[in-house]
Amino acid sequence: MEIPPGKKIYFLSDFHLGAPDHAASLGRERRIVGFLEAIRADAAVIFIVGDLFDFWYEYRTVVPKGYTRILGKLAELTDGGIPVHFFTGNHDMWMTGYFERELQIPVYHEPRTFEFNGKKFYIGHGDGLGPGDHGYKMLKKVFRNRACRWLFGILPPAVGVGLAGWLSRRSRAVTGQIDERFLGEEKEWLIIYSKEVLQKEHFDYFIFGHRHLPIDFRLGNSGSRYINLGDWIRYFTYAVFDGGELSLLAETPETAEKIIRR
Repeated sequence: MEIPPGKKIYFLSDFHLGAPDHAASLGRERRIVGFLEAIRADAAVIFIVGDLFDFWYEYRTVVPKGYTRILGKLAELTDGGIPVHFFTGNHDMWMTGYFERELQIPVYHEPRTFEFNGKKFYIGHGDGLGPGDHGYKMLKKVFRNRACRWLFGILPPAVGVGLAGWLSRRSRAVTGQIDERFLGEEKEWLIIYSKEVLQKEHFDYFIFGHRHLPIDFRLGNSGSRYINLGDWIRYFTYAVFDGGELSLLAETPETAEKIIRR
């Protein structure tokens, strides 16, 4: 795909709407919707790279309460002819067609590759990739098992959503301090994974979420870069491709200073 002059591709991830409570989530949702409105004039494509919701489960006839503003804005964007692509994350992996039917947004459950203006992009949420984290990888297989999903679906929504909220809070408590610091080239799992992919095929950009830390890292002498999009909880960061170069930016100067560039 060729990006028309003056148009851009935007990448965002990890909104975690619903957490930690309704008031904080609502304020964050309004901020994100405002940003999406601001970029609408020059957006050629928008990628949301996982964990839009802190928890999402598509019951057969029930839509989870809330998120009216973000869902309405996404519908407005796609109705206006701006393609939006969505990658499921570890918090919202249980999507089974609602976004495709109601919002005309394709949903991807695994990393995908794209090419824009001759630049090759490798895009995914990032959970379960690279070495280590074997406990989560096993848990992910359980969560994505059809029988397990069905069993969860027959729980009353109040019970299921309550359980998911507890698991989400527990996950943040375990990973919170790790998320706040760069572990180094040899210990960052997604950097290791990107290098492994590069041994088989060249990509100009590896774009992931999940890490909650905005990182722009050059992968040796390959000319490739690993980009982690950060989040919209602490950093309010995003990436933008103008047809020639990709930049990792922040909505405010204060958080721009916290982007890790190596």
